[in-house]
Amino acid sequence: PFDALAVTFPAGTVTGAPKRRAMELIAEHEPDARGAYAGAVGYLTFAGDLDFCITIRTVVVTRGSATVQTGAGVVSDSDPETELRETKAKASALIPAVAPAGSAGGGDT
Repeated sequence: PFDALAVTFPAGTVTGAPKRRAMELIAEHEPDARGAYAGAVGYLTFAGDLDFCITIRTVVVTRGSATVQTGAGVVSDSDPETELRETKAKASALIPAVAPAGSAGGGDT
């Protein structure tokens, strides 16, 4: 199962295709690593059950600071302004969920 996961994630629906070349281009053009965004979260049981999902619309909280990551499906005929609006709309749905945690004055996480 681990070999299958290694070649499955990040998913081609997030990276683009052909996947290997798309990942090379991402590495060349994105100055920061994506972290958990577009990776996978899931579980594998001793009984052999396996369930994973793609981490999109992601919030990562570290030391009291939250990072929101979203994206859009950019293709050759995409309109950059439309894709930006879509990305901001997706992020705007996450921010209200994170804000109360910050105002609660929690410690390091």
